[in-house]
Amino acid sequence: MIRSSRPLPSLLLAAGMAVLPVIAPPPASAEEAAAAPQANDIAEAYAALLARDYVYPETGARYAAAIRAAIAAGRYRALTGEALGQAIDADVNAVAPDGHLRLRPPEGAAPPAAAPGAAVPAPRPKKIPVEQAGWIAPGIAFVRFNVFPMEAEVTAAAAKFMADHADARAIIFDIRTHNGGGLDQMDVIFPWLFAEPTRLVTMATRASVDARGGSPIDGLPSMRVVKGDTGMVTREHWATPNSDTRLRDAKVYVLTSGASASAAEHFSLAMKHRGRGVLVGDPTAGANHFGSGENLGGGYSAFIPVGRTYDPATGKDWEGVGVLPDIAVPPAQALERVLTELGVEAAEAKRLSDERMPSWPMERRKPRK
Repeated sequence: MIRSSRPLPSLLLAAGMAVLPVIAPPPASAEEAAAAPQANDIAEAYAALLARDYVYPETGARYAAAIRAAIAAGRYRALTGEALGQAIDADVNAVAPDGHLRLRPPEGAAPPAAAPGAAVPAPRPKKIPVEQAGWIAPGIAFVRFNVFPMEAEVTAAAAKFMADHADARAIIFDIRTHNGGGLDQMDVIFPWLFAEPTRLVTMATRASVDARGGSPIDGLPSMRVVKGDTGMVTREHWATPNSDTRLRDAKVYVLTSGASASAAEHFSLAMKHRGRGVLVGDPTAGANHFGSGENLGGGYSAFIPVGRTYDPATGKDWEGVGVLPDIAVPPAQALERVLTELGVEAAEAKRLSDERMPSWPMERRKPRK
């Protein structure tokens, strides 16, 4: 994702839109009546944004129709918190799955009631953007990115890592637990790795969004506007070399998993498309569309996809299928595999891999039901 970051696989019902049974709801209790306006207002705000801004207008219209049908049927009337988000997500993804569509409830909202006797998962701490940056073996640098936030201190840390390891013979980027972000950190990494100006990927934003200043990539120095599809504003993401040539011939490996999503997939495709890095692990998450978060009221928010990123050589993106690795291995074994490829003795490679095993899941996120 692009936070100011495909042909869509689709499950279509009844002439191109999800049709929900219209059943007269039972009379509302006082508690339900108090909750109904908020739930329906939130759902309508989401429907309106999807209809106005979603990257594919026809699909956005179908999403909005499905949500509005559910409002009319009383489906959301008594729901709040996570339960409301799950219900709306299910209705939207029944129209056409999208790896970014997820309605976020207010922070601290109670999750749906668990089944009797079921274990309640402990809340996870916030991800640290950059972990374990340094030398992992002689001449081999390693860094894990869990997210690409638009934060100056993280961008500075990424730039420092590259400068501090400019004599590396190989760099390993671990993005197995990376769930998205922006371009800031990429734009301080790529200039070290390319010998000449290089087109990385293409990004197309819905023209109506771009026209009112809503594109999250407008004005970025690494983006160049080019001619593209009707109804879209198309830009290319370019790497411009810096003056330090020491990493031009360094080997580059990118560790991937089913949890590597959005901006992590942008990074993966750029490295793979240009033949600059070897991807090792599992196919990535398949969450392609970029956009930005929107407030829906009542503490609820949603990410609205307004554009897509794709391989300029093929015109294809990774929505629903992911970016495929060059070397397919279980993600937990990816670092060990790369280290042995670089000549590290097998037992030492396993020890180093075990020491740097991510604490976050490396599996593709299951859609809400």
